Amino acid sequence: MPEQTRVEEVDKHEEFVFGRRAVLEALKGQRALNKILLQEDAAGGSLTEILAVARDQRVIVQKVPKAKMNEIVGERSHQGVIAYTSAKNYVDLEELIQKARAKKPGLLVVLDGIEDPHNLGSILRVADGAGAAGVIIPKRRAVALTGTVAKASAGALEHVDVARVSNIGQTLLRLKEAGFWVIGTSPEAPQMYWQVDYTMPVAVVIGAEGAGISRLTAERCDVLVGLPMNGQVNSLNAGVATGILLYEIVRQRISRLSK
Repeated sequence: MPEQTRVEEVDKHEEFVFGRRAVLEALKGQRALNKILLQEDAAGGSLTEILAVARDQRVIVQKVPKAKMNEIVGERSHQGVIAYTSAKNYVDLEELIQKARAKKPGLLVVLDGIEDPHNLGSILRVADGAGAAGVIIPKRRAVALTGTVAKASAGALEHVDVARVSNIGQTLLRLKEAGFWVIGTSPEAPQMYWQVDYTMPVAVVIGAEGAGISRLTAERCDVLVGLPMNGQVNSLNAGVATGILLYEIVRQRISRLSK
């Protein structure tokens, strides 16, 4: 059944298609969809097929009031369904793992609930610069690959593979099975980020703005590291924190190669 949830404010850079035939064709086509909005009282006809295909493809479906649907498309007829398209197709998690393992020693970035599209864009830019094989994001309670993300990445999105997963906790377990050392960030970490060896295959976990990584995510990490905060605020912007951590990884790996 579609989930009942609030819908965030519309991103003016986020592309969408509407109308039953258009959404069904988008589902059957090659373009990835971030989510589908379904009018609360809409039912029958091709909506049944739309929901079935969405379920098979594991596309998120949210039921929303008709007023919200009308707000999004204006005076145009949406026929009770709107689909948000991704700014780039997502890759499969296993494909991304294989790519990271081939790009020795291997570096992946895992994001735990990043909601700000500008932060995600910034992180993609840093990931590209640091040579990460890709970025992993959750399907729910996090920003997807929207137009704003693409713009904020300053073109980096075209060069960074992104996998979108249903469960971050299970994903971290899979990364461990694949030989990655999972390193999370936390203000309560017992050691600073420069005190850890990053010359092995590494998956770096960055938490949401303000909240940080979740308790379950922290428990799945092999080690937690912190960044020193000597001012009045207790955390950095997620994009800035990612940049500091990834370039420490780059520094250590270059240093090792030069010896």
